[in-house]
Amino acid sequence: MKSVLRFETQSDEETRALGRHLATLLPQRGVVLLIGDLGAGKTTLTKGIVEGRGAASPDDVSSPTFTLIHEYGEPATVYHVDLYRLDEKKQAARLGLEELFERPALVLIEWGERFPDLFPANRSEIRIRHLSGDGRAFEVCL
Repeated sequence: MKSVLRFETQSDEETRALGRHLATLLPQRGVVLLIGDLGAGKTTLTKGIVEGRGAASPDDVSSPTFTLIHEYGEPATVYHVDLYRLDEKKQAARLGLEELFERPALVLIEWGERFPDLFPANRSEIRIRHLSGDGRAFEVCL
């Protein structure tokens, strides 16, 4: 049975700090779907996770919306994938994600819920939703 943790943040800095904390809880190697509406804070959370893993500074982390995949660390210990611009499962399947899943790295995937059968069943999921103002609620399924 998976454990579910819940958190709330009130600013981008708090969201990055949560990401740094989650970096210690997430598996060293695995797949994490980041689920939330456009602008929910997926990339902001990723900045904290990448920083918490010591793979890059938050300033070096950006959304891979156009490039689809960014890698952080030398060698790469975190991959950040964004499937927002893809319309069909076959487009996502052509990215070679299975190869990433075999690497000793954490693979963070934005918009992965659009193609759930492409990902391992033992993945983690982080659901993000807006609260009032700059607040965000996080449900982390490990």
